[in-house]
Amino acid sequence: KISVSQCAKLIETYPKRLTAVIAAKHKHLQTFHYVHPDDTPVANAKAGPGDGEEEDGADGTGGNGRLWRTVIIGEQEHRIDMQVIRPYLRVITHGGYYGEGLNAIIVFSACYLPDSSCADYHYIMENLFLYVVSSLEMLVAEDYLIIYMNGATPRGKMPGIGWLKKCYQMIDRRLRKNLKSLVIAHPTWFIRTVLAISRPFISVKFMNKIQYVHSLDELAEIVPMEHVQVPECVVQ
Repeated sequence: KISVSQCAKLIETYPKRLTAVIAAKHKHLQTFHYVHPDDTPVANAKAGPGDGEEEDGADGTGGNGRLWRTVIIGEQEHRIDMQVIRPYLRVITHGGYYGEGLNAIIVFSACYLPDSSCADYHYIMENLFLYVVSSLEMLVAEDYLIIYMNGATPRGKMPGIGWLKKCYQMIDRRLRKNLKSLVIAHPTWFIRTVLAISRPFISVKFMNKIQYVHSLDELAEIVPMEHVQVPECVVQ
């Protein structure tokens, strides 16, 4: 429930907020297209997994193409191999809004990351990295918070320090500034150690935004949970 004054404020500022959302979505417009697997999707991945195998074409028939997503990150164009990361797309979801206006809740579920022992792990993580960063820019219009679901995540699925560092460095300055809190649910000694080691390349302001919660009930005291997609393994 909101008061009459809050309702009036929302009505007054809605056109400006809506314009900001449309501008943000337009700026990071994404497209899909099919290209030959020999093309390079990212700078450090010269060949995709399963080269030489038949892939479905754009018309659904057998072909030799892959599904790519073209994104703009930091005014630079990147292509994401959507086929190879399809099993891991639930790693980042929109969890609704909190407070007044368009303050987004972004949920990052580590349990949906690939296991480090799987084939083509580095190629998958390279593309998943681009997907996460571009999705973040698409989902956020104003202030936001991130819920990092760490519970029920095996050690083999924990992202490495290098991957986290790259994510942090590639996130737009606007997104770093507008991040109000990074809530880590069910923290382990490992994730605490990773964050401690990461201090040299993470700003003090960012580190001060990190908070830990040890249960979903405790998390519910911080953010509304109606639209937060909690993985079943975390609930259990």
